[in-house]
Amino acid sequence: MVVDDQPMYRVGLTAILSAQPDMTVVADANDGVEAVRQNRTAHPDIVLMDVRMPNMNGIDATRQLISPIGTAHIPRIIMLTTFDIDDYVYAALRAGASGFLLKDTEPEQLATAVRTVAAGDALLAPSVTRRLIENFVDSRPAGLTSATVLNELTERERDVFMLVASGASNREIASKLYIAEQTAKSHVSRMMTKLQLRDRVHAVVLGYETGAIRPGKGATGI
Repeated sequence: MVVDDQPMYRVGLTAILSAQPDMTVVADANDGVEAVRQNRTAHPDIVLMDVRMPNMNGIDATRQLISPIGTAHIPRIIMLTTFDIDDYVYAALRAGASGFLLKDTEPEQLATAVRTVAAGDALLAPSVTRRLIENFVDSRPAGLTSATVLNELTERERDVFMLVASGASNREIASKLYIAEQTAKSHVSRMMTKLQLRDRVHAVVLGYETGAIRPGKGATGI
């Protein structure tokens, strides 16, 4: 589903995506209110969501689409923004978006991004997301989310969480903890399931929200 308040941009995105052999645009919307309504019947796998729109912006719409209370169908959301470093982007990631794209992204990159998120991966490398978040979190108090959410993790899973939240890959985690890469992957999977994280990007966000990760300092426990 394509959500944008500019008709010409919405038509352009729809044309690009419809030309892909493995994609179908099942709906479009001109604001967040319409996006939430369309989601109930169209059931898109991916939503390309503009950040700034009238009536209901993309961030508020993302919160409603991600919430299981608000809708029975939960899509993955890619935020669209004009600026690569934008305070709205951080808020969008906190709301549950799986990443973001610049509005002038090339068609081939756009299609690749949709496939990436559809496969269950985050659109951004966690290290990129970390740099973006640090631009804003350093001016906000730490501990926006209680660190008690991490208490259900085992000691090893907590170590893994700290490393994932610092932007480490499975290979880097394995090297740091002296374990096999497949073992690291299993720990990451269990950790994300326990914390109900949609992808690794949201592990980065949670790391900052709980104060486990400090801007410019990385993981406090590793």
